[in-house]
Amino acid sequence: MPNLFDQYLPLVVFMAIAAVISGALLLAPFLAAFKAPDPEKLSAYECGFNAFDDARMQFDVRFYLVSLLFIIFDLEVAFLFPWAVAFREAGAYGFWSMMIFLAVLTIGFVYEWKKGALEWD
Repeated sequence: MPNLFDQYLPLVVFMAIAAVISGALLLAPFLAAFKAPDPEKLSAYECGFNAFDDARMQFDVRFYLVSLLFIIFDLEVAFLFPWAVAFREAGAYGFWSMMIFLAVLTIGFVYEWKKGALEWD
């Protein structure tokens, strides 16, 4: 039994150190943060409009539709490159699997198009 504890002791030590570092990183911003916002901090930076009200306000659904569109094309690129590299080894099964995958992505793209995610008024 002592041999079993000796084998797991490095793991326990590692988890304890990880817990201490995680706790310190979670507490550090609350202790070190400067809590006096000035007009420069509240000015428009990257979003293009001034900060207002609560951050939990409702957004237009088109923002979410655009994010779905990004995920669709991101997945397509992430899977098409390795598939294209190994196209000869994939055979007919690999080809038809990718065609089904692309069909599903096309259905998602058509859904986005019908919902008007590509039209900004």
